[in-house]
Amino acid sequence: MSLHFGTGGWRAVIADEFTRQNIRLLCTALAQQLKAGGLASQGFVIGYDRRFLSREAAFWCAGVLCSQGIRVQLIDREAPTPLVMFWVESQNFGGGLAVTASHNPAIYNGIKVFLPGGRDADEIYTAALEKRMDTIEQNKTPLEELDPESAQQQGLLTLIDPMNEYIDSILNTINLEAIRKRRLKIAMDPMYGVSKTALQTVLLTARCDVDVIHDRHDTLFGGRLPAPNARTLLSLQTFVLEHECDIGLATDGDADRLGVIDDKAEFLHPNKILVLLYYYLLQYKGWRGPAVRNIATTHLLDAIAKDFKQTCCEVPVGFKHISAEMLKTDALIGGESSGGLTVKGHIHGKDGIYAASLLVEMIAVTGRSLSALWQEIEERYGHYEMAEHDFTFSLSRKKEIAEILLEKKQLPSFSHTIARISYEDGCKVYFENGGWIIARFSGTEPLLRIFCEMDSLQAATQTAKCLENFLGL
Repeated sequence: MSLHFGTGGWRAVIADEFTRQNIRLLCTALAQQLKAGGLASQGFVIGYDRRFLSREAAFWCAGVLCSQGIRVQLIDREAPTPLVMFWVESQNFGGGLAVTASHNPAIYNGIKVFLPGGRDADEIYTAALEKRMDTIEQNKTPLEELDPESAQQQGLLTLIDPMNEYIDSILNTINLEAIRKRRLKIAMDPMYGVSKTALQTVLLTARCDVDVIHDRHDTLFGGRLPAPNARTLLSLQTFVLEHECDIGLATDGDADRLGVIDDKAEFLHPNKILVLLYYYLLQYKGWRGPAVRNIATTHLLDAIAKDFKQTCCEVPVGFKHISAEMLKTDALIGGESSGGLTVKGHIHGKDGIYAASLLVEMIAVTGRSLSALWQEIEERYGHYEMAEHDFTFSLSRKKEIAEILLEKKQLPSFSHTIARISYEDGCKVYFENGGWIIARFSGTEPLLRIFCEMDSLQAATQTAKCLENFLGL
């Protein structure tokens, strides 16, 4: 059985493809690749989240790598994915991995692989891994695994806990004094995931008043998707409203994505979080630098960048593309409409804990609420509204849609004049009025996603509906 990486690593249904045998296969290929790249001697770090079998799988991964003579540090606690990336970078390791399926449903688990510097493995690296796995299966290469006790006795496996170092790295980059003066009231929802220790410690150190919900260990995530969106954060919304909090902060299952409820108890779309932070860094902190967004993220970032004589770069979906472009352009901020972002000076990947800390700093430094800051932005740049719809499909239906959009390149007669069309990642249509629409297949779930941004929600919804009807969705 061939394993395939999507935009966020390898993810599979537990006991279907996510099995000990497949994990051993992946890590055997990974060990070969580390040796081939001359990185095996630099060491490797492994972390895991709260999902079913995550801890066990982390030790299986370590056992395979150790059996190949690779020294492994295993974070011996449930760890945010950003912590793993931070430790890869700070210790100059040859790589790392996190056992997690991020925001996928509870029946999934998976593995994210990180390159030196703590970056997400790119498509070239994962394609090479897939090719090695195929070769291992064809040659029926034995899949070796060293038990944890033997690995520790041989000095190949070390259990560590770098949580303090990670927390300190965030505390050293935010304006603690400004936050302490505000005495902010904050509600926090880890969504039964792994952010509580790190984020709560940061907020309490900054003398915030913090209340936490949904913090117990629950591998079913309370029966909900561990993704911070308008549907899953209703409890946090209610808490913010009833307790008159300044902000509500939520992170997904492995804490690399952020969800926010503002001071009016309204869900703040990830696009708005990204825009607010970029505007804050430029307008209030006086920083300068480009922004990087994926192809399905708001163009309001472009307008702000232009206003401050900066540029905004567009890349395909997948944070590895954002990380790579940020390094290439020395960008100030990078992010995506699904809730992941990073800022220059921190790790080269998504970090919901750091993003949350920076948002709290923004409220404290500006002395303004989230809603007031957003109003300031809209008064300066106008309205940008987005319609988003997800559609499930059968395999035959997927082929049919792909043929229409990507092979025959057929489109409906939109009511807006088309400026250009891109097929770099799905099909994206740019209109002369500045609006746009994209249809693309998800790289992590069996979904077709349609995003449309216009100057009004009505216009965005109507334009999206035009494409949906054309595709028979």
